[in-house]
Amino acid sequence: MLPILCACGRKWTVEPHDTYCLIRQDGGQTLGYFPGSGVRILYSDGYAFKDLNRNGILDCYEDWRYTPEERAEDLAKRLSVEEIAGLMLYSSHQAVPTDSVGYWSSTYNGTSLRESGLPHSAVSDKQRKFLRDDNLRAVLVVRVESPRIAAEWNNNMQAFVEGLGQGIPVNISSDPRNETRAWAEYNAGSGGKISLWPSPLGLAATFDPELVEKFGRIASAEYRALGIATALSPQIDLATEPRWNRFYGTFGEDPDLDTDMARAYIDGFQTSVGAAEIADGWGYESVNAMVKHWPGGGPEEGGRDAHFSFGKYTVYPGGNFEQHIRPFVEGAFRLNGKTRKAAAVMPYYTVSHGVDPSGKKVGNGFSKYIVTDLLRNRYGYNGVVCTDWGITHDYSSIEEADGKCWGVEALSIPQRHYEALKAGVDQFGGNNDKGPVLEAYRMWTAEFGEKSARERFERSAIRLLLNIFRTGLFENPYVDPDRTEATVGNPEFMQAGYEAQLRSVVLLKNRAGTLPASTRRSVYLPECGQSRLPVDTSLVKQYYELAESPENADFAIVFIDEPDGGCGYDAADREKGGNGYVPISLQYGDYTARHARPESIAGGDPKEPSIDRSYRGKTVRSSNREELKRVLGTKRQMGDKPVVAVVSTTRPFVPAEFEPSADAILLAFGVQRQAVLDIISGRREPSALLPMQLPADMKTVEQQHEDVPRDMVCYTDSEGNTYDFAFGLDWKGVIRDARVEKYK
Repeated sequence: MLPILCACGRKWTVEPHDTYCLIRQDGGQTLGYFPGSGVRILYSDGYAFKDLNRNGILDCYEDWRYTPEERAEDLAKRLSVEEIAGLMLYSSHQAVPTDSVGYWSSTYNGTSLRESGLPHSAVSDKQRKFLRDDNLRAVLVVRVESPRIAAEWNNNMQAFVEGLGQGIPVNISSDPRNETRAWAEYNAGSGGKISLWPSPLGLAATFDPELVEKFGRIASAEYRALGIATALSPQIDLATEPRWNRFYGTFGEDPDLDTDMARAYIDGFQTSVGAAEIADGWGYESVNAMVKHWPGGGPEEGGRDAHFSFGKYTVYPGGNFEQHIRPFVEGAFRLNGKTRKAAAVMPYYTVSHGVDPSGKKVGNGFSKYIVTDLLRNRYGYNGVVCTDWGITHDYSSIEEADGKCWGVEALSIPQRHYEALKAGVDQFGGNNDKGPVLEAYRMWTAEFGEKSARERFERSAIRLLLNIFRTGLFENPYVDPDRTEATVGNPEFMQAGYEAQLRSVVLLKNRAGTLPASTRRSVYLPECGQSRLPVDTSLVKQYYELAESPENADFAIVFIDEPDGGCGYDAADREKGGNGYVPISLQYGDYTARHARPESIAGGDPKEPSIDRSYRGKTVRSSNREELKRVLGTKRQMGDKPVVAVVSTTRPFVPAEFEPSADAILLAFGVQRQAVLDIISGRREPSALLPMQLPADMKTVEQQHEDVPRDMVCYTDSEGNTYDFAFGLDWKGVIRDARVEKYK
């Protein structure tokens, strides 16, 4: 329990909780600690401090009156090489609780969670191992059972590490968590497991940076309540390649809009105000933003993605590399808020073809030119650089997404760590094992000497520790599970997320005022496979009578997904003697790539014989062409009665195949069906704009440059409207407001 302290001039009180204690101080920081950890409480000038290293001395890094920079420098000098190696690790994906079998599996006291009798918030054996033995402190969490379980797990993790070494807290992080569930019904009086917002592409469709900053403030409050202090977001890649399957996670293809959205997002996440602020905008409400992916992963050749070897190259046929770094240097590194810059940066897996003047062809995490010469030296970025997940791991084949060691495939795992350290990175995503980092330290020592190796490690340690000090975790890493339940997904936050969903839906077409449709009309909803309606019938009945057949309906709503034209690689083509590369199609019907490049710009991998990745003349078929058949078939059945098509949209597509058969078209960027029905019924008016171009055909897709924004011939519909960037309709017609004026 709390040691007896000198009562003279005491400025603090003790507040016990179930698994931790809080010390609240007048004019000082609140301290959270676990009584069983062995950490003692020291005092100075009437204030309390945690003796994290248990040496009976108030060291600089334990004294919250010093700046975060001073504390980080002091602690870095005290750490052993093994402890710094642990700081450089970033865990593989963790589920709470972990599964008994499979990718996220682990044991609890050597057995399954059920057999152990431990609570679902217990720390697993694997987690204890990498926290204790490997000194890992950066943990990536994915699935959590509930907000309360997440909070309790955080507290158990923090209590476990508090008594280890120098008492460094765990920095828990997350990929984006606020995606919607399309089938869920929104109720203004209810809460949820977390507030539900449109996809980043949907946020971009609002063309409203202030809304994105509001999202950041709400999401960061939910994150901190869950124990999460770092966001592996935003994804600010300039999405200039329409076929890229990660288009949906971006703010679109326009550099001005992307830059403004990036700045707003990070300001919302990182800024603490009032009593929560510690210094310079940082504090207990701050969430470190790790922007990705430097220097921009958008211009993937042919749209293939670098999670796979077949998509390892970004190309710049338009000579437009500098445009791709604008969202970083003018947005993420030039914030309006007091934190000034994003706390961390993640390079992408890609080999930025033709960018390095030395001609070196390695993934960005291994590139000294990309990380040190550009990011560090030219643009003055001194925050954390963390690799994307698994870049030091091996991979088994061209089409498997395991390791992503692009350009250094022939090196050993420790050698890959060494190359990344020489490039300038601080942290290794997806690595729980300190062994390869220590091997890299020995390699550095052999080449540059022990003094240089120690200085290099300390430099990274300071950056990594700063993100823990600035967010207040050294003082209080614990969260109140009751407060967590009251914060995460509360009605106010749910309402804000739903409002954003409504503002993200683009009305693309509205022939003869088809919409809004009266709520007193009957609607036909064609099934979307396996005799399943695309919307819960009880929800539809809040708006319309549900007609069993087209003949009995006043109009129809057809919910479809955009075309799924594949990933750009087919092992069957390789087995037949081809190079394996095929087109990525943005249309439903068969597509033959007659206008593709006769030879690829980039190519080459140790596991394939040819460097030419061209797919010219090959044919692919969308895997979901039944979506098109559903629209065309419904129109035939409805005759002259209106058909409304709602397209779940993650990237550009060719509208030509179904547009003539749809009287109205809406694009839904990761929103609930209810939001779409609110607009169709006229309860809300659409206001969103296209954050991208929609191409006229696949010829213009093939002929556009992967690195150049807004360079396609856009589709023009039956009403004479062209589906270009910043186009959208409201009930009065084409939107021409200040947003269009600013960004168009």
